[in-house]
Amino acid sequence: MSMTHPVLDALIECLTARINTPNTRTSTMKILLIHQNFPGQYKHIAAALVARGDEVTALCIEDNPVLAGVRVVRYGPKRGNTPKIHPWVQETETKVIRGEACFRAARQLQVQGYRPDIICAHPGWGEALFVKEVWPQIPLLNYFEFYYHAHGADVGFDPEFPENPDEAPRLLAKNFANLMNLEQCDAGVSPTAWQKSTHPVSFQHKIRVIHEGVNTAAITPKTDTQITLREKARVLRAGDEIVTFVNRNLEPYRGYHSFIRALPEIQRRRPKAHILIVGGDGVSYGSRPAQGTTYREQFLNEVRSDIDFQRLDFVGTIPYPAFIGLLQISAVHVYLTYPFVLSWSMLEAMSAGCLVVGSRTAPVEEVIRHGDNGLLVDFFSPQQIAEQVVQTLELPGDFALLRQRARQTIIDRYDLKRICLPQHLAYIDELAGQVTI
Repeated sequence: MSMTHPVLDALIECLTARINTPNTRTSTMKILLIHQNFPGQYKHIAAALVARGDEVTALCIEDNPVLAGVRVVRYGPKRGNTPKIHPWVQETETKVIRGEACFRAARQLQVQGYRPDIICAHPGWGEALFVKEVWPQIPLLNYFEFYYHAHGADVGFDPEFPENPDEAPRLLAKNFANLMNLEQCDAGVSPTAWQKSTHPVSFQHKIRVIHEGVNTAAITPKTDTQITLREKARVLRAGDEIVTFVNRNLEPYRGYHSFIRALPEIQRRRPKAHILIVGGDGVSYGSRPAQGTTYREQFLNEVRSDIDFQRLDFVGTIPYPAFIGLLQISAVHVYLTYPFVLSWSMLEAMSAGCLVVGSRTAPVEEVIRHGDNGLLVDFFSPQQIAEQVVQTLELPGDFALLRQRARQTIIDRYDLKRICLPQHLAYIDELAGQVTI
């Protein structure tokens, strides 16, 4: 099958032409980055801006390690939420409180004589709500991750978790701040076309699709990688029948329940298969499980009697180098998600040359073409998930080309240094050149 896509090819050609235009900058810029958990999505952008000589200042709350060359200014909310406030507006109030704190920190910078050439902000926690009142003429580039919907996206997608009648108005209220951020910004970025599409059509013209990028030079296939499971005194290597499943937390939004229900059939038909599951017991998205339990235990208990635990390991959360090593030994990597924000881990798995079995949901389908650079299955079908995994383990040679194409997809569309970072920097330069004096 062809690896090309006319629309994507045209987009890449257009962006590459813009990126390859000679740099006409004659002076360095002052760039303000706003992210409550800095560096967050700005890790690579900040480092690149510093490396090219720009003066980079960051406004943040969390006390994370400081990036070399970045001046970090921290701020903190001066109050908490109002007791007994209406639950539908509690999150909005939280964002206003954070926005006020960021506003006052920005005003203090202004009093000290600081004037940025451009502001790049992640507005998801409210920080960017009022910065235009400090520097109204300075371009504001917001990072737009997701716009909430009561129907047609994540909410109501999974019939196993019926929608709370109060969920729709609560979600509409969550968008109060989103709408203000869309209205006030000069421009925005979203990491995927699908994530951009969740935002109101009337604002989509402001948003450009630029992914954060994948370091394909660091995340590569490596056939001599091995991992030791200390508790079982077992060494796993590339070439073994290793099935991997990775998420920040093991929860329904990322298909944990569908995957765990597929395991008995996978283990029954592939007696040498070993399953490695990475993820914590918290909840990143959606509703919480019954009090006193976790989703990991809740769904594992359904199949516990049919599982060989000598061939299943829950490894919890692991350091990033260990995560990359795990991908490098994976025979098949399963990634499932609601129609929601696409995880970096899926793209990183493809960069490592994994054969990805992904859910046939819009965020995944934007990247994976079934039978070309990966395989797609019904999110709700443990039987289909098991069948596809078993097939890949039975005939690994038949899918070698898909692995190569998976990595090539990431190199061509999501490479950090060659594609995404140059796009980000070019967009910052373009917007900074539109400053009104």
